[in-house]
Amino acid sequence: YLGRKFFCLWAKKTFGQVLPSKDKITELRGGGFFFVLCFYDQKILQKTFGEWKEQWTVCRERKLSLRADNHYRHLLLNLLFKAWRAYVCQQQGKRNKYCIAESHAKKQTVLRTWRHWLVYVDVQRTKHGMQSVALAFRERSCLRISWAVWRRQHYQKCSGRKMSMLALKHWAQSLQFRAWLQWQELYFYTQNEKQKDTRAVTHHQHWELRRCMGAWLRYLNLNRVKKRQNELAREFHRSRVLWRCFSHWQLSWECRRRMHAHQRDLEKQAARIALRRVFARWKHCVVLCVEEAQQWELAEKHYKCHLLVRALLCGGWQGL
Repeated sequence: YLGRKFFCLWAKKTFGQVLPSKDKITELRGGGFFFVLCFYDQKILQKTFGEWKEQWTVCRERKLSLRADNHYRHLLLNLLFKAWRAYVCQQQGKRNKYCIAESHAKKQTVLRTWRHWLVYVDVQRTKHGMQSVALAFRERSCLRISWAVWRRQHYQKCSGRKMSMLALKHWAQSLQFRAWLQWQELYFYTQNEKQKDTRAVTHHQHWELRRCMGAWLRYLNLNRVKKRQNELAREFHRSRVLWRCFSHWQLSWECRRRMHAHQRDLEKQAARIALRRVFARWKHCVVLCVEEAQQWELAEKHYKCHLLVRALLCGGWQGL
């Protein structure tokens, strides 16, 4: 309404007084100006909406970047917690293995001492058995020999009784000494064999334990190296994936920015073309209005002259 009012004032100051019969022309002028104002408001709204949309996209990208940073921090904290938990589990496993190894070593030492004690008990039992058998055999042999010698000496001469007794005694002592030497050699031989067997068994057990410990240490080192390599590969893969996503996002953002810039340029160019067209139409309308006003003025002058001529002619005829 204000635009129409000021347009009417401007038209009055520019073209002069307008007759009541020219309301149609003023309506056309007011409608054209109202169309220009509506088009101007529409363009202002489009510009403000474009700026608001750009600000909204910037805020959204900022929110997405903040969410990505929070997600990356949460991922790093999760990885640190997993590594700490794996380290704690590994330390606990080492402690459990060390306790198991200590208990196993204690059990092995107890078992070894128990075996040695059993061997010692068996050796003592065998010794006592052999001594009892030897004493019984000695008693039997001595009794038999003495009984035979006594019978021989009883049936033989009394003069050779002392010599035979001495000979029998010497022979019994030599036989006992030989048996004792043989039994001692056999006992030492069995003891040496048993010691060699026990040493061989202990050496074999130590060698097996050393080999198992070396294999276990190599296995632990290989597992550590593999875990480290897997962790490095995962970190490298994650960094590569993040870099690819960031590069794709940057390229898409550049493309969107270029598209928005191109769209803004197109909108500005379209607005300029539309303004030029509206200004050309308005100029043409103004020219037409001016021409029509001039024609009306000429027609009015012609009509006044015609009325004046007719009045003069009628007055002249009346005078005549």
